[in-house]
Amino acid sequence: MKNVIEIDGERAVLSFDAEIGMFRGEFVGLNGGADFYADSVEKLREEGSKSLSVFLAMCREKGIEPRRAFSGRFNLRLDPKTHEAAVIAASAENKSLNEWVSDVIQQAAAA
Repeated sequence: MKNVIEIDGERAVLSFDAEIGMFRGEFVGLNGGADFYADSVEKLREEGSKSLSVFLAMCREKGIEPRRAFSGRFNLRLDPKTHEAAVIAASAENKSLNEWVSDVIQQAAAA
């Protein structure tokens, strides 16, 4: 997966902040913000580990569940023409729109 790194069992999305000339990482799937900056990949891993440790310790201290709960449901708004095209594509594969969208998302997320 592009621009994703795993640090201590948690995944973070990476980007480059050209304004300050540093890499930025932000953990996803957590109940709060835990981001970190560094000028190299090695330091990014170190800073990410520190940031995650501090975040998890704060959650323990406050009795907060550190990870977000995902319900498996979300709403999606599409242009009507795209909606129609998706229904046709799903039908062509003998799937409901929900099944088809779920499959497409799974394939994209695994890439």
